[in-house]
Amino acid sequence: MHFKHLFRGLNLIKTLTHHQTRHYARNPFPNKLSHYLYRAKLIDSIRLKLRSNAPNSLSPLANDRLLDSFVVTQALRSAPSADSALLLNETLESNPDFMHTQNTVHALATVLAKSGRAGDLKYLIEAVNAGRFRNVRLSFMNVMQWQAAVGDVEAVLQVWEEYRGSEKRVCAESYNIVMRVYAQMGKDCEAVRVFCRMIEEGALPNCRTYTVMIEHMVNCGKWKSAMEVFKVLPFMRVKRTLSQYLLLVEACVGAKKFEEVKALLEEMRVDGLLPGRAMRLSLEQIQEAGFIEETEEFLREMLPNEGIKSIGYCDDSSDDEEDAGEGKEASGVQLKPWLDPRSLANALQSWSPDEVSALEEAKFVWTTRLVCKILRSFKSAETAWKFFCWVACQPGFTHDIYTVQRMMTLLARHGHAELVDKLLSKVRMEQMRLPFSTIRLIIDFYGISKNADAALKVFHNDRNLCGPISNFNLMLLYSSLLRTLTKCGRDSDALDVLEEMSLSGICPDIQTFSGLMHHFALNGDIKTVQKLFAMVRQSGVQPDAYMFKVLIQAYCKCERAALAWRAFEDLRNLNLLPDAATKELLVKSLWKEGKRREAAAVEESCEETSDVLPLTLRGHIWTVSSADLSKVFSIYSSSFTSAGK
Repeated sequence: MHFKHLFRGLNLIKTLTHHQTRHYARNPFPNKLSHYLYRAKLIDSIRLKLRSNAPNSLSPLANDRLLDSFVVTQALRSAPSADSALLLNETLESNPDFMHTQNTVHALATVLAKSGRAGDLKYLIEAVNAGRFRNVRLSFMNVMQWQAAVGDVEAVLQVWEEYRGSEKRVCAESYNIVMRVYAQMGKDCEAVRVFCRMIEEGALPNCRTYTVMIEHMVNCGKWKSAMEVFKVLPFMRVKRTLSQYLLLVEACVGAKKFEEVKALLEEMRVDGLLPGRAMRLSLEQIQEAGFIEETEEFLREMLPNEGIKSIGYCDDSSDDEEDAGEGKEASGVQLKPWLDPRSLANALQSWSPDEVSALEEAKFVWTTRLVCKILRSFKSAETAWKFFCWVACQPGFTHDIYTVQRMMTLLARHGHAELVDKLLSKVRMEQMRLPFSTIRLIIDFYGISKNADAALKVFHNDRNLCGPISNFNLMLLYSSLLRTLTKCGRDSDALDVLEEMSLSGICPDIQTFSGLMHHFALNGDIKTVQKLFAMVRQSGVQPDAYMFKVLIQAYCKCERAALAWRAFEDLRNLNLLPDAATKELLVKSLWKEGKRREAAAVEESCEETSDVLPLTLRGHIWTVSSADLSKVFSIYSSSFTSAGK
């Protein structure tokens, strides 16, 4: 098998004694950015060789004295085929200073999986598990992702069962992988059952879960059902992603439903999302249908990316005329230069004068998308701010609402309220329209940085920057503010805001009430918990089992079992069931306080029902209600029943 070349020359002595780290008398690079640029040039050279007619000329590059695992990882990831990746791996055998790491093995496995090389992938996994690679370990999730890419459903399910057997709870992403594999294989009912199992076992679906669901329905021609699920996501505080928008825009364009596309584009503005290049073709089709104004700005924002055709690299070793930025070879192969925003941001963390000079000499083509990605990758808000100010002065670049909002949310997360205020003033002065999601994110992040006063100021003074706000979005904004205030320990302010919310005619949703009740219960403030529950009843909001769970747990914690018993009676009167853990807690508390009759009544009530008590209850404080999860499941499952078809 060709893949066996992977292990040629690997011997016990090398495995036990070789160290990847190489020591030099001095660092060969004056700063981290110069190192990044050298790596980028080396990666580009390898990429070109892998695509050329003379791949055997890889040897000099593979034996470069500064080649490291990072370069190999990126080169493998960008290999045009599995054969070229294996060729690179075979060529590396001649380099005595190179040893595979976790990242290089994972990159190779990913290429093999995406190329459908099931046999080679299996051989690699077995080799890692047998210890043929030093310090390389594979997680259940790694193997599940690779087997899913190959399309081996049985292997995915086998690994998933092993994962479930070794852990008390498995991550949400494992359910997503299984759902997607079933959907791609046309096993619709099985995919629906996995989602049902996910929520029944207490795993909280994430945005990728709903992307899989929407993709499944769109691919089966159920784009209207997919749109229904998409519209429920804001109720559950689930971020709507570019992938979801792209799926729905393409589906609507294909169905000639251009009004729906127009509505989706407006929602994208509210969510503060910049369309990716994949959406460009759909937007051009919409323009041809007469929707010029709605798409012109989006298309204009996407066009600058086409300018990334030439990037000059700063290289200490040469000053010749070979244009690495153009990515040209004599064979006629041409590629856009390799660029990794996260690695670039990491190289700029110290923001020294030397690094800034090297960055200017590199002559990057700065675009909105690139700047946003780099800002997101900075670990330090201070460095991000310096870069933000520096790039504003670069020729051909002007900050827009996307880069400004990215900077503001980063600053808010790290508590730099004065700089956020400065940018908000700039937005107001420039008469820019801020996406609603940005205002909400700023308030949410002030909860992380514990800056309640700044959150209150943004809520009252700056929310008008995003234009008219619907009552639903205003409710979401109030909910974010209440959560931030509770995180900051500002209980009295939270109650004041709740009263203001009520006087404004905005009713909190059930997950907001549950979050507030949970917070005050943790603080032992039973009177406020009771007051909040009374507000729920008065507002007409129907309590769900999850809210009763919060209430019962609060009473039991404060040794008020009698109140917990009453809450249990209300729960049963609504034909709801507690989860097993809540029932056990209630029975234990009643016994502890000498209320044996009530404890027996709880046991009897739960035994009388024909249903088995759920392991967990659908819902989560502040975010998801059981009603919303049930609605999504109903839409998804009905799309694949005989009636739905």
